[in-house]
Amino acid sequence: MKKKSSIYLEWLGFSSLGLLTYLLPRSWGKKMGRFIGRLVYHLDAYHRQVALSNLNLAFKNQKTDQEKQKMARSCFENFGEMIADFLKFPSLSPAKRQALIEVQGLEFFHQAQQQKKGLIIISAHYGQWEVASFFLSQLGKLNVIARPLDNPWLEKKLTQMRTSLGAKIIYKQAAARPILRKLQAQEIVVLLIDQNVLEDMAVFVDFFGTLAATTPAASVLALRSQTPLLPAFCLPLQNGRYLIEFKPPIYPEQYGGEREEQILQITQQCTKIIESQIKAAPEHWMWFHNRWKTRPPQEPKK
Repeated sequence: MKKKSSIYLEWLGFSSLGLLTYLLPRSWGKKMGRFIGRLVYHLDAYHRQVALSNLNLAFKNQKTDQEKQKMARSCFENFGEMIADFLKFPSLSPAKRQALIEVQGLEFFHQAQQQKKGLIIISAHYGQWEVASFFLSQLGKLNVIARPLDNPWLEKKLTQMRTSLGAKIIYKQAAARPILRKLQAQEIVVLLIDQNVLEDMAVFVDFFGTLAATTPAASVLALRSQTPLLPAFCLPLQNGRYLIEFKPPIYPEQYGGEREEQILQITQQCTKIIESQIKAAPEHWMWFHNRWKTRPPQEPKK
């Protein structure tokens, strides 16, 4: 458990950054976020090394060391910009927020919705995933699956911001039943499925050529409810706007075989879609997360 002093300092830093982004023009706030991200890249040796190790694993000899270092630095800068702009976003007028959103592939959303079984949107910690809630909540009742932060003060603040953008929060622990109820009510559920999980919670699927411990939650829920899975991503554009892009839906009834094989196949397809999206703009993914930490039990110990 964190010390109360650490909890307070983290909350104070986050609140101070939020106040600065509120007072500054949006463009200045984003620049400040990039600067902070660059500073963290240079000061945080552990997460910098995690990012570089992940990039080496993912791209091997496809990128030079200089290219990987540039991508790692850009990843930290983009994350800082994402946080700063997310802090700014709730203070913008609804009209201004709407003007910042571009959408592609909306026909895929309507196609998946025709089954009237709710909708599971799968995505990743990529681009501006938090801001996407504002647009998605206009399409239907929106529920975001999240893990509570270790800092309860920050968690309260983050929950307030997320709900202000139209999302309801369902925490991961014992989430299956409430999620299934939401789907039965034809609501939208968002799952980010790109992070490492513990061995007893994982299926191992190929991700950038290496097996990665991946949550099967989206696949299990889709199979139980026969709900379509809809990949969606939110990418910042050069003009300061955001592109929300929907991909073709995945229908669980298309997969045959035993249940475990179905889960593995669907999870693999979802992961490959995320991989393809990351490859298109690698600097917008969270490379400093230890994605390949959990190893398959049959893999030789190093």
